[in-house]
Amino acid sequence: MGNVGLLYVGAVLFINGLMLIGVIPGKSAAILNFFVGGMQVVFPTIILIQADNDPGIILGAAGLYLFGFTYLYVGILQLTGLSGEGLGWFSLFVSVCAVVIGFIQLTLDDPVFAVIWWIWAVLWFLFFLLLGLNMDSLTLTTGWFTILISHLTGTIPAFVLLLGRYESNTTLALTLAALGVLALAIAVTIGRRSSAAAESEASTTAPIAT
Repeated sequence: MGNVGLLYVGAVLFINGLMLIGVIPGKSAAILNFFVGGMQVVFPTIILIQADNDPGIILGAAGLYLFGFTYLYVGILQLTGLSGEGLGWFSLFVSVCAVVIGFIQLTLDDPVFAVIWWIWAVLWFLFFLLLGLNMDSLTLTTGWFTILISHLTGTIPAFVLLLGRYESNTTLALTLAALGVLALAIAVTIGRRSSAAAESEASTTAPIAT
């Protein structure tokens, strides 16, 4: 179940990234957030019922709830028009949890998913800065980073897991980490260039005082 959920994490992150850069309206993106958020709450509940107190299974289910509540929160905000500060501070909580879960993955000899969790920690920290601290200048940076890592940390690993070909070693983890850093660098560059272009356009179209 977790592997299927991961596949749709890639999908909803991609849609939310497109929403942040202005390609998809918020109310349109809200629908998929409700679908995936609901799934990410129902699935871990079923997993917990069947876990038989297995700590590893319970840990995995707890991580799914972090995503499920985020997407349901996003969907509600987009439909109601409420401010996003609450989601922003919840995103800080998710970011800290993701860092911890990443280290736990290392103790479980799974460095690839440790890196995936740390990339998610960076993304949710950007959500915190954008929504919790109202740093609107990071909107495009956050949107592009969301798009770039959606398939890197969601869709592709999910398909590999579903095909039964998942491997985890230091080389793959370092490669994934490098791709994550590259994605962040690209997102920051696009965000800064877009902001600079907007400021330049605003200055050239501003009325001349008389």
